[in-house]
Amino acid sequence: MYQPIPVHIVMIEDDEGHARLIEKNVRRAGVQNPIVAFANGSSALEFLFDEARARSKERQGYLILLDLNLPDMSGVEILKRIKEDDDLKKAPVVVLTTTDDKVEIQRCYELGCNIYITKPVSYENFARAILQLGLFLSVVQIPEIL
Repeated sequence: MYQPIPVHIVMIEDDEGHARLIEKNVRRAGVQNPIVAFANGSSALEFLFDEARARSKERQGYLILLDLNLPDMSGVEILKRIKEDDDLKKAPVVVLTTTDDKVEIQRCYELGCNIYITKPVSYENFARAILQLGLFLSVVQIPEIL
């Protein structure tokens, strides 16, 4: 019988207000998975490549929420590194960013992003978009990362 694997949501978002809004509305959608939050790319990559590997004896999956505009490195570079890794490339990456440049969107999809969402400017629309994302996350199946 199939048993779902535990899925950790890795949120890479430097704007503290956006991070709180994302977590609040994902929870409002009924998603209770652990959320591991990072305000910069370096610490997120360290977690994904080091700590996640250290716990790899456990069956688990990751879903990554990625902002492109980070203080220490580009979210595009993070996406590229994740998708170049034999294990992590299976993890779905949802880009959540203010960037709506068509070239940037195309580049992210070419690098392997699974969903690209431009953050709405207004608080209400942003909250509604994240709630809808949370509803989607509550039903999506995530592959196991070994």
